[in-house]
Amino acid sequence: MIKFTKGFELAEGLTIGEGEMVLFSGPCAIESWEVCAQVAERLKETCERLGIQFIFKASFDKANRTSVDSYRGVGFDEGLRVLERIGTEFDLPVVTDIHEASQAIPVSDVAQALQIPAYLCRQTDLLVAAGNTGKTVKIKRGQFMAPEDMQYAVNKVRSTGNDKVILTERGVSFGYHNLVVDMRALPTMRQYSPVVFDVTHSVQQPGGAGGSSGGQKEFAPYLCRAAGAVGVDGFFIETHPDPANAKSDGPNMVPLNKMNDFLTMAKEAFELGQQANFTFDE
Repeated sequence: MIKFTKGFELAEGLTIGEGEMVLFSGPCAIESWEVCAQVAERLKETCERLGIQFIFKASFDKANRTSVDSYRGVGFDEGLRVLERIGTEFDLPVVTDIHEASQAIPVSDVAQALQIPAYLCRQTDLLVAAGNTGKTVKIKRGQFMAPEDMQYAVNKVRSTGNDKVILTERGVSFGYHNLVVDMRALPTMRQYSPVVFDVTHSVQQPGGAGGSSGGQKEFAPYLCRAAGAVGVDGFFIETHPDPANAKSDGPNMVPLNKMNDFLTMAKEAFELGQQANFTFDE
C-alpha cells in the first residue's frame, strides 16, 4: 500500500498536503510591476471565489533560458522589490526560484517559499542552503530524474531540520524537444512529500522553437485533469495577460482571461483525486 507523507503549513494560514488545493501561479518571469500586479489581483479574486489557496509565483531571473539572447528578468534587486510589493499590497505569500546558495537568505527575507529549478534539483549546496532558511522548499523534479530518486533531494533539505518540502512534477525528457508525464510519478513522490503538478511546463517543448522553448498548451487541460484525478496536493500554472507577447514561456502558458474556467476544472479534478482510496491490501 502506498502511504502518503503528512502535510504542513506552507505559509501563514496556508496548508499543503491536508486536502485543500494550493495554486502556485503567476507570470513566468517578472517583466514589470504592472504585469505582476494585474495577474496577482485577478488570481486572488478568482481563488477566493473558488475556495483555492493561492501563492504568487514569478522569477526574478530565468537563468536556464535556451539562448544567451533570451530575456532573463528584471534582475535580483528589482525582482525582490516587485515580489515584496506584491506580498504587501495584495496580502499574498510569494514563491520564486533561487539558482545559487548565496541567494537563499536574501530571497527568504521576501518569499515564503523557495523554488529549486528542475535542472538544479541534485545540487546539494543549493538544497541545504534553502533548507537552512526554514522556509518551505519547493523542488522541481529534473527531467532526467526517476521519481523515486527525488527522495534524496528531499532528504538533503530535511538534513537541515527543515521538514517543509514540496516536490513538483513537470514531465520527463522523451527524445529531443519533448516531455511526457508518467502519472505513476505522482503517488510515488507523494510518499516523500506533498506533490504539486506543473501544468504549464509539462506541455513545454524544451528548446523546440529554435533558440527558445515551444509548447503545446492545448494539452494542458487534459494533463491537469489527469493529474488531479490521480491525486496531487496542488497545481503550478503560469499565466499572463498576453501570452503571445510574454517574454518567457508564452507558448505553454494559460491566458489570464481563461484562468477562472481552467481553475474551476482543476478544482473538480483535484477533489476527485482526494476521493481515490482504492487499494489492493486486504
